[in-house]
Amino acid sequence: MGKILVTARSFRKIPGPHWRLLEDAGYTLVESPHDRPLGPDEFALLLPEVDGVILGVDAVPASVLASANRLKILSRCGVGVDGIDMQAATARGVVVTTTPGANSVAVAELTIALILALLRDIPHHNKVVRQGGWERKMGSELADCTLGLVGLGRIGLEVARRARAFETRILFTDPEPPPEEVTRSLGASARDLNSLLSESDVVSLHLPLTDRTQGMIGARELESMKKSCILVNTSRGGLVDEQALHAALSADSLAGAASDVFSQEPPGQNPLLELDNFIATPHIGSSTVQTALRMGLMASRNALTVLEGRRPEHVANPEVYAATSD
Repeated sequence: MGKILVTARSFRKIPGPHWRLLEDAGYTLVESPHDRPLGPDEFALLLPEVDGVILGVDAVPASVLASANRLKILSRCGVGVDGIDMQAATARGVVVTTTPGANSVAVAELTIALILALLRDIPHHNKVVRQGGWERKMGSELADCTLGLVGLGRIGLEVARRARAFETRILFTDPEPPPEEVTRSLGASARDLNSLLSESDVVSLHLPLTDRTQGMIGARELESMKKSCILVNTSRGGLVDEQALHAALSADSLAGAASDVFSQEPPGQNPLLELDNFIATPHIGSSTVQTALRMGLMASRNALTVLEGRRPEHVANPEVYAATSD
């Protein structure tokens, strides 16, 4: 019936019903030749013969879409669409879908892991023991912390639920907060961003990258935080001014930071990687077997729904339907 290009690495590495769903429908799955995000030229070469893409974190600029003569669906494994030229996709009648909620538990658990690693300085102690030492540094307990969540959507809520089990005080700021009964059940109190930053011992970011949120944590925001505060980012690298963060960590005006995401990925010779009070992970927030299966199945269902001429539930550019009906 047609071909579907698969660039999402988690989809490719875990066999399961997400593969069978598309193959049983008669589609041939074409795997990306690289175990990394595709460059624009590489992507453009693969698109002319495919009807859909199961998309990872690959960038999809307008120049890539220009070669997509048969393309009907970009089925994103994940929720971030900041790397896709949405206007160009809509203009070409390409539906963009996402898999909200599929990775919430995995990202929330990684967030808690990074918070604990910073509070107890686990990377430092691991290094000391491996080098034959036995030096011990005093840490802090999460139970004695105020956690400020910048964003209380699906992932932010999962972080709050886990932090609640640690008896952590929870603050949040969100332009579209959940219902009051939800925040009340978590003991979470609303704050504006400035108040949250100044009151928190731990700040964790859980917002999408948009024009409004780009660089939202800059020098001024970092200066308003306690010297003993730690910052964790498992959302998008562009939320944080990395140069300002490096300056704050280098001057010990911030105790530590951890990031699963960077403004450029891989980060290359990023100076943050030279700091002992910075923890880096390679965008592994959704890298669990359970998430890969949930996300893959959602992405396959989204793709198949569009290819069968129906409208899926999680459309990132709903205006595409108005455009195609005109």
